[in-house]
Amino acid sequence: MTRGSVDQYFLFTLAELQRVLRVYADKQAARFGITRAQWAVLAKVERNEGMSQAELAEQMEMQPITLTRLVDKLCENDWIERRGDANDRRINRLYLRKAGRQLLGKLSGLRSELTATALDGILPAEAHRLLAQLETIKDNVRNAIQNAGAAQVRKEPRYG
Repeated sequence: MTRGSVDQYFLFTLAELQRVLRVYADKQAARFGITRAQWAVLAKVERNEGMSQAELAEQMEMQPITLTRLVDKLCENDWIERRGDANDRRINRLYLRKAGRQLLGKLSGLRSELTATALDGILPAEAHRLLAQLETIKDNVRNAIQNAGAAQVRKEPRYG
């Protein structure tokens, strides 16, 4: 890459990095008979067992119908299961099955492979610094979103 201003390359480079990582992760996950999206759902369910499908869709910023299709496939493969909510029969809660836990164990090795490939040639201390900087960038953008939302509320005209 030729040296240019950060302003010129920053957003494009981040977007392109995300795209190539998604493509690479999809290809590698296929070795285990799973897609990256299915893997993401499994990982989220592992961290939050018992969450409802609606909660999961919201956390993953995914349309409920899209998530339902992913969950259907994961259930067909016996990786997760739906259980009815004790208080509201309209709600399905999600839990990992034994096969799902085993698959996630295998996928943790793949996650390490993907990370090692992406960070090849970067010293561990630099990788930690990069991760901290990316977290700072994420926090900056989240704060900007919140501040923009608050400013929008203040600017709405009041009638009556």
